Amino acid sequence: MKTVTTSSPSSTTGVDVVLPCLDEAEALPWVLERIPAGWTALVVDNGSTDGSAEIARSLGATVVHEPRRGFGAACHAGLTAATADIVCFCDCDASLDPALLLPFVQEVRAGEAELVLGRRRAHGRGAWPAHARAGNLALSWLLRRRTGLRLHDLGPLRAARREALLALGLDDRRSGYPLQMVMRAADAGWRVTEHDVPYLPRTGASKVTGTWRGTWQAVRDMSRVLAEPRAAAPEPGRAVR
Repeated sequence: MKTVTTSSPSSTTGVDVVLPCLDEAEALPWVLERIPAGWTALVVDNGSTDGSAEIARSLGATVVHEPRRGFGAACHAGLTAATADIVCFCDCDASLDPALLLPFVQEVRAGEAELVLGRRRAHGRGAWPAHARAGNLALSWLLRRRTGLRLHDLGPLRAARREALLALGLDDRRSGYPLQMVMRAADAGWRVTEHDVPYLPRTGASKVTGTWRGTWQAVRDMSRVLAEPRAAAPEPGRAVR
């Protein structure tokens, strides 16, 4: 069961940023200082052994502890711990700047889209290894066939309304979570948009796409999600937690 320790309360009218974290002590200061003013950083510690949770707490973040390993487990723990109207997601490895989420949130608030995604554009040598980029392109193509959405990336930088996300009933707890979110959003008739964002070389070693094996496991997880039957649109106002 996840536990939450808080340094500052979330706001039901504000923005929570979910930051899945596994041994990101080196990157955390850079990431947290770029959280827009007035927003709450929810650092979801997924079993770190390098003091990430303590560092995050000392820097003013809310720390959520999720003992079940898996990217999806960490993301969903953050989503269920969030209390703000709008929830954003961002990697915690300094490859993406959370300040880039400002126009994403504005677009959701204005009702111009229900889900906004960042299309990663590599900046700097080694920012996006060839094998990871190839896997992402393949999955984007398969997603287009499955949903009709003409997306170019399934990147982790994204924004949507919390209650609507909960109503999607997301249940993948591994690498398929980001894809499942987009698929079920499409099935529910959401407007999904994407915007270019700079993708920087990450700080520290990648837990997923840093190796061919990790990339293959992620593609396998996502292939399983792609095989799901088309989901029925959730009932209005019903949230599945």
